[in-house]
Amino acid sequence: MTRTRLSALAATAALATTGGLITAAPAAAAVTCASPAWRAQYFGNATFSGTPKLTVCDTVISEKYGYGDPAGVTLPKDNFSVRWSLSRDFGSGGPFRLSAATQDGMRVYVDGVRKIDLWKNVSTTARRTVDLTIPAGKHTIRVDYVAWTGYASAAFTYAPRTQAAVDRVKPLAPTGLTAAYDRATARTTLRWAANKEMDIAGYRVYRRLSTTSWARVSGASLLTTRSFVDAPPATGQTFLYEVRAVDKAGRESTGSLDVTATTADRTGPAAPAGLTVVSDAWWATLNWQAVGDAAKYQVYAASSATGPFELLGTTTTTSYRTDAPVNANQYYRVRGVDALGNPGAYAAVTGDGVDRTPPGSPAGLNSLARPGYTAVYWTAPGGRWSEDFGNGGHYRVYRSPGKTFDPAARTEVTCADEGSDEASNRGACVDRDMPVNTYVTYAVTAVDPDGNESAYSAPLVVRTGDSVPPGPVTGVKVTPRDDGMLVSWAASPEDDIDEYVVWKGVRQADGTVKWLGPDTCWEGTGNWLAILCGNLPDGETHVYAVTAKDHWGNALRPSDPKVTVVEATELDVRPSVTVTRDWSLGGPGHNRTATRPSVDWQCTDTARCATVTGYRVSRWNPATKAYEPQHDGLLPADARTWEDATATKGNTYFYTLEAVTADGAVVGTYPWYIVFQDRV
Repeated sequence: MTRTRLSALAATAALATTGGLITAAPAAAAVTCASPAWRAQYFGNATFSGTPKLTVCDTVISEKYGYGDPAGVTLPKDNFSVRWSLSRDFGSGGPFRLSAATQDGMRVYVDGVRKIDLWKNVSTTARRTVDLTIPAGKHTIRVDYVAWTGYASAAFTYAPRTQAAVDRVKPLAPTGLTAAYDRATARTTLRWAANKEMDIAGYRVYRRLSTTSWARVSGASLLTTRSFVDAPPATGQTFLYEVRAVDKAGRESTGSLDVTATTADRTGPAAPAGLTVVSDAWWATLNWQAVGDAAKYQVYAASSATGPFELLGTTTTTSYRTDAPVNANQYYRVRGVDALGNPGAYAAVTGDGVDRTPPGSPAGLNSLARPGYTAVYWTAPGGRWSEDFGNGGHYRVYRSPGKTFDPAARTEVTCADEGSDEASNRGACVDRDMPVNTYVTYAVTAVDPDGNESAYSAPLVVRTGDSVPPGPVTGVKVTPRDDGMLVSWAASPEDDIDEYVVWKGVRQADGTVKWLGPDTCWEGTGNWLAILCGNLPDGETHVYAVTAKDHWGNALRPSDPKVTVVEATELDVRPSVTVTRDWSLGGPGHNRTATRPSVDWQCTDTARCATVTGYRVSRWNPATKAYEPQHDGLLPADARTWEDATATKGNTYFYTLEAVTADGAVVGTYPWYIVFQDRV
């Protein structure tokens, strides 16, 4: 025989071994062959009937029996048969080629289905090749061989077809992946189980963080062993691993189940990004972007680019301020340090000591406008401005026409009086060159000793002063009412009006007007274009005038020829019945400003007051031309006040208060009136 057979040396001896060696047994014994070895059964007939004469395990089917029976077993020279069978896991399956070469008969079955049929007694070798696809998983192949007469040989192979154009089935994902991290060596050892496919070319190992994509770490060549040692970055992070199988067609499997390895943290933070240095006189301010795992930052400086660098300090913020030489290079390095004390990479920047930092902007602009000048006030910038100001810093005041600050149309103001009280943090400028009687807008900047100018302050719109009174008020109208004279007028078209003044006067015999002053009409109406002259409407004739007063106190006098004068006569609402005051019992008084008219009195003449049994309040009724009592019966003898609950605004009321004795006699009379103005 020219085959590789794991068989018995003697048909009657049972040779048992361990450790993967195959057992050859007598025909009657049960033989199990480890996959993928073939289980070969030898029969002394051509029909595979009866008990096999021998059962052995073969690694291949490649037999040349010649003209005699197989060695190691007693079989007839002709008409004997052999049956080989195996079951194995084909993994992902795929395209396979079955190849048979036989003399005499051979049949091949896959999962009981015949795939090759060379069942003839032949005098030359018969051959057959079959291409087929074997599904994934476990399958059984059986080869039946018969030697009828003459020369005898049998050969059979099955092999995957690995051409990329043919094999389009990728391997199954590897299984059994484990990871063991050694903190002493900072290495991860990975191991996994072999794939079941017959066409595996090797394996690839991939690694990633939970937030990143997979990256191959096993190199460009395929791994042909089932273990790998990786050196992940010692950052204290948890890395994920997976293994993928690659077949001979170059197709890669999906990843195995992930395993993790948490590394020791021996890596400092990344170099801070965005490091800048800004000079401000003899100070330098460094700023940088935060680094995720930095617990603090170390700041170094040197006068030379090559050092030596001196540690200036440590900070937990992303900014550091230090003194620095003026107009000279200074070299800085900043690095982060994590919570375990691992220092990171340096970021570097060079400062030249040139002050390019403008101060902050002045704030809180305010003004005082007067005819001939405008004073502008502001609050000084914060920060180091007092230091800058003390070393030659100053302010610039700009003015542009209109209500919007326009830098293109600005004029720098020459301040007639300029002051800065650093103790109160205030600045001031008096502008005597501004246009009058119009709107201008101011903005102020701060300039440090190196000429760096701040941004503009918030603009301030100012109506400049003048000494010209507003023009005459038009539309003046005077309307007599039961509670006085309502004076109304049209709004002035000028935009600097602060108030309107209503004048009341008396026409003299010579035609001139004696003005009584602007304080004779003061009752409000809720409308700044009207006012109520609320004196007693007693039929008097007066003249009225309205003048406008601007922000600066300019106003026309009522005697000015341009002022409109309106003459009007009051209503006469006085009673036609004359009442003589006859009250000597004590001091009465009435309230003109209460929400309702009221009167209060005293009764201090002991002898006469003892005779008073009650009081009566009456009100003049213009319709009946009589004073009518305002209550039933008399008010009690001890009453000392009364309020008119029925009076309404916009009227003038006349009253009498009478003290009455038991016989009905009146021993004291007090008349009074109230102009109950409607101010709404």
